[in-house]
Parts: sequence; structure tokens; C-alpha cells
Amino acid sequence: MAALARWCLRHRWVVIGLWLVTLLGTGTGAAVAGSSYAAVFSSPGSESSKAIERMQEAFPDQAGDTSSVVWRVADGSVRDPEVRERMTEVLDGIGGMPDVGRVVSPYSEEGAAQVSEDGTIAYAQVTFTEQAFELKPANTEALIEHAREAATDDLDVALGGMAIEQTQNPAAGLAEAVAIVAAAIVLFVAFGSLFAMLLPLLNAGFAVGTGVAVTILLTHVWDLPDVATLLGSLIGLGVGIDYALFIVTRHRKGLRMGLDPHESAVRAMNTSGRAVLFAGGTVCVALLAMFTLRLQFMDGIAIATTLTVVLSVIAAATLLPAMFGVLGLRVLSRKERQRLAEDGPVDDETASGLAIRWSGVVQRRPKLLVVVSMVVMLVLSIPVLSLRLGANDQGNQLESQTTRQAYDMLADGFGPGFNGPLQLVGETPGAAERKALADATEEISQLPGVVVAFPATPPDADVSVVQVVPTTSPQAEETDELIDSLRERFADGEVTVYIGGGTAMQKDFATLIGDRLPGFILLIIGLGALLLMLAFRSIVVPLTAAVMNLIAAAASFGALVAIFQWGWGIELLNMGKEGPILAFLPVIMLPLLFGLSMDYQVFLVSRMHEVWVHTGDNARAVRAGLADTSRVINCAALIMICVFASFILSGSREAGMAGMGLAIAVALDAFVLRTLLVPAAMHLLGRSNWWLPQWLDRRMPHLSVDPPDEPLPQDAAQHAFGGAGIDGGGGSGQNRVPVLVGAEPGREGDAGAASSGAATASSSGTSAAGGRKGSSAADPGGPVIRGTVRDALGVPLPRAALTLLASDGRQVAKVRSAEDGGYSVSAPGSGSYVLVATSPSLGARREDVLLGDGPVDLDLHIEVPGTGG
Repeated sequence: MAALARWCLRHRWVVIGLWLVTLLGTGTGAAVAGSSYAAVFSSPGSESSKAIERMQEAFPDQAGDTSSVVWRVADGSVRDPEVRERMTEVLDGIGGMPDVGRVVSPYSEEGAAQVSEDGTIAYAQVTFTEQAFELKPANTEALIEHAREAATDDLDVALGGMAIEQTQNPAAGLAEAVAIVAAAIVLFVAFGSLFAMLLPLLNAGFAVGTGVAVTILLTHVWDLPDVATLLGSLIGLGVGIDYALFIVTRHRKGLRMGLDPHESAVRAMNTSGRAVLFAGGTVCVALLAMFTLRLQFMDGIAIATTLTVVLSVIAAATLLPAMFGVLGLRVLSRKERQRLAEDGPVDDETASGLAIRWSGVVQRRPKLLVVVSMVVMLVLSIPVLSLRLGANDQGNQLESQTTRQAYDMLADGFGPGFNGPLQLVGETPGAAERKALADATEEISQLPGVVVAFPATPPDADVSVVQVVPTTSPQAEETDELIDSLRERFADGEVTVYIGGGTAMQKDFATLIGDRLPGFILLIIGLGALLLMLAFRSIVVPLTAAVMNLIAAAASFGALVAIFQWGWGIELLNMGKEGPILAFLPVIMLPLLFGLSMDYQVFLVSRMHEVWVHTGDNARAVRAGLADTSRVINCAALIMICVFASFILSGSREAGMAGMGLAIAVALDAFVLRTLLVPAAMHLLGRSNWWLPQWLDRRMPHLSVDPPDEPLPQDAAQHAFGGAGIDGGGGSGQNRVPVLVGAEPGREGDAGAASSGAATASSSGTSAAGGRKGSSAADPGGPVIRGTVRDALGVPLPRAALTLLASDGRQVAKVRSAEDGGYSVSAPGSGSYVLVATSPSLGARREDVLLGDGPVDLDLHIEVPGTGG
């Protein structure tokens, strides 16, 4: 990462130029080529798929999607001459349009039953030559416009059907625009700098713009649903802004510490940039797991979303450092630059006071917080027990849409089942099979839950079609039960019959996803746990993350059931009417939820792991990790929530449901799990958090997620320390006490050190982190000094600056003590060093230290000048 960052910094205008050319080139290509979406909901091998195949073979002009033109009169009857003449002219025009195979008018003998009993509502059945996803949108839009021209003050005209629904999507861009504005507000509040705010937005903008353009081009070579572009763009915005946020935050920290902008950018990319690569990789792995479902619809969504995530990571790794090189110190706000010039660099590694206090609360009350947070998550998960996967019909849509109006008219005039008729496609090569199907049709007409069953093809055809109209709506459970009973009825009959139609196709799709969902969940959880185990050398950490991910998924889907299935507050969201949860929603949400949860887990636990490796103190590691990362995690989560919540404005029920579910999931994950339940549980688990069998540790490859920052340059450290206690004497009146560490117990040097009374140090040759003799877990190349900085009364001192100097005066390391006064300093090797501890309020203390090979413990006491011995 460091080498790539340096190259991008040196060739920043080349990098920016390449991204501009890529964005403009793909955008122009997409605008010229246009889109060719295909929403393939078929379930390979299912009865509904076989029914479509037989229809296409036997009746190519009638095998396509079926839509309806519905009209209602305010007064009189639809059979009145004026109404009949007007609508007949409209239907004749529709019959001659492209993609239309057949029109059955209620004024014909064949369609005489297409008039309601009271004579106020009628419909014409329009059969297309292709399935809805294969039709040209322009032709369908022309049909809608032609039909709606017949409407008057006394005549309402509406159109229903899947082909019509696909033209009802609102203009693209509104949801994305709202997401960008909301993210910009959060970023500006967090950074206080216009340029710092723009960096994540530009990073996401280039990535998402390129990703959407490439996705549109891919529609010409791959069947991609139109919702794939919307989901890809909004997901890309979320991760693109979040990933840039982590890197920009680290870069700004380096600038405030006095680093050169070039060096600060390199360090930011080599630390947070590595974590972004890992996090983005986990999201992509989770998304690509959709291919295991072997459903073409889900494959298209996986391609679009993975593409934008990959581009977001590439932009963060290349475009972001290039923009760092252009902006220089302007990444800081004007006030921060002025403060840097006047007061010099400051080390802000220590977390804010609120974060420190909260991490202390979690450490003091882990059992209580685990119980409270688990109760909250379990209560939110209760509705998931009522989860029903299925399809939303057009009765769930907004009342302003023509498809909803047509749905309501048909339901009022003929019953809700007319909105989702079933098709019985029978193999009838001989008279015996035709008679058997005719007898079955009469029996089916008398079944409970059936309004009518009637033949829809010539009686002497080798393939016969029977139309069955249920008494219940397409999304009703009773309709699903009717489909199952009909399939049982023909399972061992004299004639082979496939139950098809749009309603049966949606049911088969939901059933197929439900059957494959458990294995899919195990796959993405297992892959995520494996990656975490490689990163953090632990078994408990990935297992904890897996359990937390399942809890978050259950709670978020529980909230979705309460809102969209039970209808609690759905009117406030302007999302239509309650109905079942979309069948494909878990397959979309779960990879994203687990991937994004993995991001937050990585950023949280990587800091904990770093402190644990340095100190071997689990309580300190969990406390420091939570205090140091909670602010940036909460800020990133807030941006994600704003982006996902903006899905609701897309006008798509599918996207709105996915966005609301993801927004709820991210909120629960960041504000309850990662900042409360996870650290509290890790406090209770103690050192077992980091347990890994030695045989497994030896066989696993090592993966560095977020390495610690390297020591600051000498000039930055001198400026930050103000030279106190570094250039001789004791500094600030403190005693200089030589401390010999790393010697064998009982040696003269060790005894002398212990007798000084000012500081003690010991080395046992065993690493607290790894338990292996003669090595440092923090830095395999040299020893580590660790301990606590305290005042004369023994009170820990947070934010104390510790500088390690070589014998020739060169600075080799520099850190700040944590909120509990703990510190850990890595040395490049054994030898003589000077360790200087400086407190802004008390002064400084200097220790001469002779290091051996192993890690050592050294507690430092800084006294008020003039009070020391």
C-alpha cells in the first residue's frame, strides 16, 4: 500500500486524469448504448418454468406476459354505445402495436365474461409476444399512453400487469441526490472542513458513476434487473464514502501530528488503507456468494453491487491519495491549520473524553450491559417469527400508480383473484388427455378458493391451457395453498399438467430461495469468520462476530416484518400497503449486512488487537479499542443510515424495503452491538478472546489488517515535546534514574534498578501477547517496553507523551499513553536507550534503559517539579 500511495502522490494528475477519462468514457458509452434490463424471476426446474417453456413452444404469440386494460364508468354501463365505441377503438389500436400478440375485448364473444355483474367495470386482456422483462420499454410506454387517452371525467382507465409495472419506476437520481446531501452534512459536521468533506464524496462519486455506467453496458451481454443499478449505486455510495472517511480521518490525524502531507498520506494508506482493502474484500466475498444460489436474477444484483464496491476500494486506494497530494494541508480546516502554525503539532491519538467515559462504563458494568442489549435485540427480533417470504402484488403499490388503480378496479368488479390468475398448462396430445383435463376443469371450478376455471386455448390443441381465477389475491397465503393443492391433484393424474402464471412463478421463486437460504447464510458467515480468524489470530473473536451478525439480522428483519408485513407505520413511509417480505430481500440484505458488520468489527477489533499484542492486557485492549474507534464507527454508521434510508425515495418498493432494513441493521449494529454488546462480551470473556491453538497458529498464514503507525520524525517529536527532558539533565527538575532491564534475575544491574525506588522494570522472556519465549508480539524485530505512567500519588496519567531515544539522540519511537495511563513502546533492537515521559501538567521524567531481547515492564512516575527525591 505504501508503494502504491507514493506512486499516486507523485503522479497525482495522471491518476486524476485516468479516473476522469474512465468516468467520462464509460458514461458516454452507456448514454449511447442505452440499457437492456431483464428481470429474470424464473426458477430453473420448477413447474412454473416448465409451464412457460411449453407455452412458448406451442403458442409463441400467447406465451408472453399478460396485462390488462381496465375501465370503469361513473354512471351507466360499460356496454353503453358511447363507451363501447370509444374503448373498441382504443383496443384495436393496441392490437396493432409492436410486442402485442393478442387482445381479448370484453365486447367479443370470447371475452363476454370480462364485464362485472353490475356492468360498471370491464377489462381487456392484452397478451404480449414476450415476457415482461424482454419487452422494449418504449413500446410498453406507448401502449400506456394510447390507452390513457381514452379516459374522461366519467370514464376511468388504468392498466395493470408486470409489463406495465416496469414502466412505473420514477426518474433515477432522487435517492442518490438525497443520500449525497445527507452524507455531506454529516461529513462537514465531523471534519469542519469543506475539502475534507468533499474528498469522500468525490471518491464515491467517481466509483459509483463508473460502476453504474459499466453496469448499464453489461445489460447488453448479461441479464441484469433494473433494480441492480439502483442497489449498486446506493450501496456504492455508502461504502465509498465510509471507506474514504476512515482514510481521510487517519490522514488528518497525521497532519495534526506535524507530519509532512506526503508522509501523512502514505501512512494513512498503509494503515487505514489496508483495513479498507480487507473490509472491501469481505463485502465482495459476501456479495459474490449470491452466485451459489444459481438464480439469474440474484446473479445480476451480485454483479452490479460487487462492481461498485470493487471500484470504491480501487478509488480509495488510488484516487484518494492523489487528491491528498493536490490539497496538501487544506485537508485540515482553516482553524486547524492556524492552530498548527501557532501551537505546533499535537498528538490526538487519545480518544475524546466522552468515548473514554463510555468505554469505562462498559468495563465496569459488562454483565448488565450484555443483558440489557440482548433484551433489546431479542425484543426487536420477535416479529421475525412471523416472517413470510413471498411476492408483493400491485395492490401493495401507491394509489397514485396506474397499476394500483387497475388492481383495485379488478378486485372491486371481479374479486382479488383476477389480479393473479393461474395457468394450468396440460399435455393433451390425444382425446383421452383432453377429456381428462376438461373433467378436471369442471371439478376445479367447484373447489373452495376458486371463482372460475375455464379453457383458454382451442380444445383440439396438443397443449391446452386452463385459466383458474382464485378468490384471494396473488400474495395471500390461501393462494399459495391453492397452488399446492392443484399440484397434488395432478401429481399422479391421467394428464401431465404444469401450474404456471405470474403468481405461481413468484411462489416458486420464493420457495427456491427459502430452501437455499440456510446454506447461503452458513456460507457467508463461515467465510467471514475465517477471514477474521486469519486477521486476529483468534477463534473467539470470529465466533462472537458470527453470533452478533445473526442477532443483528434477526432484529433488522423483525423490524421489517413489523413495518412492511404487519403495517406498523407504513403509511408514514409512503410505501403503499402491507404485504409479505420480498423473497429475494434476505439474499440481498444478508451479504451486505454481514459484509458491513465485518467492516465495523475489523476497525473495532484491529485496535483492540494492537493493544493486546503490545500489552497482553485484555481489559486495556478492549477499553482502548472502544474509546479510540467508537467515534469514527458511529460517524460512518450515520452516513450509511442516511444513504440506505434514502432508498425509500427511489419509488421502488423493493429498494425501499431493502434500504429500510439495511438502515435499521446498521443502526443496531453500530450503536448497540459494536459499541455496547461486543466490548461488554469481550470484557467478560477476558483473555480467551485471543485464544488460538498453537498447532493452528503455526499453519495459518499471517494477515496484517491495520498495522500501527510508524514513529514520528525527530523534528515533529521535538516540536510536540517542546524539548522537555530530552536534551540533558533530568528535565523539569526530574531525577534521572538508570534502569537496567532484560538482564537475568539476580544480576547486579537488575538489583540496582529495583533499589532506585523511582521505577521498576522486569523481563521474563515471555511475551504477554503470544506466550512464546524470546519474541515480542508487538514487533518481532526488537523488544517492547510497556507499563503505566502515573503521578506521585499513583494516579494514571492519560495523554502522557513517551519518546524513545537512541544513545546518539535519535528518536526511534514515540507514543501517547492511553486513557488508563498504559503505554507500549517498540525498540528496533537491544541496547542503551533513553525513555522520556512528558505530561503537559506535571513535566517530564527521563529514564536510561538498557534493553535485552524480550519485552519488559516499566512503570513511570512523574512528580510535580521540586517535589521529587
